[in-house]
Amino acid sequence: MAFVVPKESFAGKVFPVTIGTEIQETFGGENTLPFHSFEGEIPNRPLIAYEIQDIPPEDWPETVREVYSEVSDDPAKWAKYCVDELKAKAIALRLIGTHPDQKDLSADDAVKVVKEVLEAVKVPLIILGSNHVDKDSEVLVKVAEVAKDRNCIIGKAQEANYKTIAAAAMANGHKLIAMSELDINLSKQLNILITQMGFEKERLITDPMCSALGYGLEYTYSVMERIRLAALAQNDPVMQPPMLADVGMYVWKIKETQASEEDLPEWGSLQERGILWEAVTTASLLLAGAELIIMRHPKAVELVERFIDEMMG
Repeated sequence: MAFVVPKESFAGKVFPVTIGTEIQETFGGENTLPFHSFEGEIPNRPLIAYEIQDIPPEDWPETVREVYSEVSDDPAKWAKYCVDELKAKAIALRLIGTHPDQKDLSADDAVKVVKEVLEAVKVPLIILGSNHVDKDSEVLVKVAEVAKDRNCIIGKAQEANYKTIAAAAMANGHKLIAMSELDINLSKQLNILITQMGFEKERLITDPMCSALGYGLEYTYSVMERIRLAALAQNDPVMQPPMLADVGMYVWKIKETQASEEDLPEWGSLQERGILWEAVTTASLLLAGAELIIMRHPKAVELVERFIDEMMG
């Protein structure tokens, strides 16, 4: 009697999300667990976006900052470099300079930057605020208007400001990131609140928050895994938007990616260590169910793209 490989099928399916206009990218859409193509359909590969900022990234470690040293003083030039030289499929513009503890740039300053980046590149754009609840409510409304009909992703909407940001994304034809704090119940609640406003659940991206390898990664993994199982096994439509892992900002601030070789020679090459830390963190969260990733170092992106190729091959 021939051995039959047991296979598991699910009633649920992750919503596919398409972003961009002239150049479009689609992620999500699978009806099986990550990379389980032997059990279901995975029509779209995970999408990696390169992170850029509206101001030079002075708080990034030198090992990643040096890659962009010639272009990071100009967001449009930075975005074009990522597309032309690094073959970026999407750009994530973080308006960190608008944060009151940074440059406290105005919403009009942010609008100018977004306009310039949109003119410089045609790949899909993710527009992120500074994660300051009040300032994001002001800034993201204006940038959503200037990017009208470019089918961007706007974020991040949180419990304290989701009404304003969701309304702006809805009025201007954008997708929306809904971010909660590493709790499946909070994530579900926020998605429900946003959809009750009339925002289509098929236009949402869930951000359950993120963490780096060695800094609570297993907890992040568990939350993401539970969200994905709720979408597939329980066929819960509120949990079926694709998930975001905002990896770069969490990885490149930890000790392991910043401590010098002089201080900790037993840790080996600082550059290799940082690249591998970002790549391994990303690979782990892809296995947990993330479909959209924001990363910083091109060599880490290269490693992850190879990993995806092998897993989907």
